[in-house]
Amino acid sequence: MMGMVVVMTFTLASNSFKDGDYLPSDFILSADYGFGCAGGNKSPHLRWSGAPAGTRSFAVTLYDPDAPTGSGFWHWLVVNISGDVTELAVGAGSRGGDLPAGALQTRTDFGAPGYGGPCPPAGDHPHRYLFSVFAVKAERLDVNPDSSGAVVGFNLHFNMLAKAAIMGLYKRVI
Repeated sequence: MMGMVVVMTFTLASNSFKDGDYLPSDFILSADYGFGCAGGNKSPHLRWSGAPAGTRSFAVTLYDPDAPTGSGFWHWLVVNISGDVTELAVGAGSRGGDLPAGALQTRTDFGAPGYGGPCPPAGDHPHRYLFSVFAVKAERLDVNPDSSGAVVGFNLHFNMLAKAAIMGLYKRVI
């Protein structure tokens, strides 16, 4: 039809879990972190589509707004993912994982770059884990591996064209 405008919606999905579901143990923090969880600590599969025109790179974050910190908890931050990439495989952000060339992981609230899975305090209510993908107008953000989640978020705020998110839940059994 003439004059019809097709608007693509920027969306994020996963083969590892469905939006709103509890996260499987493969993606939960591993015992070697010392927080009392014993998961596989693999980053889940993520796939996005419908990025707006002008997207030059992507960023992916995992944030827990329910952490008892006063400022939430950053579990994973990846920036400078090439604009032609549309998914990350299971384990891409984990130790020894296979991120796309040029992608940069920055420091999480665990103190080092790389995926750190959910591990809320024992007995706490289910926490929400927000996996977000950002369509970024810059090819590279001006951050480094030691940049904090707040600094990455600040840079994303001024360079973001669109954002899509899905949520996983996790509650620790006592």
